[in-house]
Amino acid sequence: MNLDVIAANGGETLWVVADRIRFLGGLPGSNLELLDIEVPAGSGTPPHTHASSEMFYILEGELTVHNFSADGAPQVVLAGPRTAVRIPPMAPHNYSNDSGKPVRMLVLIEKSMIAFFRDIGTVEPQAEPDFAGIGAAMQRHGIEPITMAA
Repeated sequence: MNLDVIAANGGETLWVVADRIRFLGGLPGSNLELLDIEVPAGSGTPPHTHASSEMFYILEGELTVHNFSADGAPQVVLAGPRTAVRIPPMAPHNYSNDSGKPVRMLVLIEKSMIAFFRDIGTVEPQAEPDFAGIGAAMQRHGIEPITMAA
């Protein structure tokens, strides 16, 4: 059996809104895959939930991760280099890059979420996100947006 090697600049790359995602693959017999994600300053995700657990491992920069409790109060984590953040299934959460500098992280995630990223990803960065298309894809892939009370 041969090793499967993805070179430093290899692997499929897609843009999900402003984030650059490089697909690194998974382990045979596992439901998990590894992503290399670059999050530019000002980028992030809206609050949401999904059945897949996730693990973020920050390589460069500082990522702000929010976990929202039942009363809507967020737990805020500033995750810098060599910090790992585990998000359990169905935990209301989001992330943002508020640092003013790029963030690079490895993300371990279930194949169901990989399908979502492939569904909405584009080969080139998007000038304007297709929010209607992203919302439809979220429904198809079981990702629920969370509306935060004002």
